[in-house]
Amino acid sequence: MEYRVPQDEQNRFECGFEQIIGHSPSLKSARAEVKRVAPTDSTVLVLGETGTGKELIAHAIHNLSARCGRPFVKLNCAAIPFDLLESELFGHEKGAFTGAFAQKIGRFEMADMGTLFLDEIGDIPLALQPKLL
Repeated sequence: MEYRVPQDEQNRFECGFEQIIGHSPSLKSARAEVKRVAPTDSTVLVLGETGTGKELIAHAIHNLSARCGRPFVKLNCAAIPFDLLESELFGHEKGAFTGAFAQKIGRFEMADMGTLFLDEIGDIPLALQPKLL
């Protein structure tokens, strides 16, 4: 028995990996994992050294998932000062604190049923980590 992937599905798989170049066994394994997790509704932790393509993998997962038509929102957690990080993630209302002159939509709300890519998530202060759960 032979199964052929429908052309539109095959194009979708190819589309998700256009920025990922290489043929090493570890990269082939990473691509297989992307194809395995993309159709699920799971939270994914992508690990790797600086410059290894974690964001490209996150984009591939997003592009191959049911969320592909929704926003892909990125936040570099290391680039935001600790005292502003919570507001950046969750947003705030006008007047919520000194300097909050207008309502601000947080990254979670911006992602709305899409993907939120938290780059350098290990740099989030311990006090803020439980709020992410």
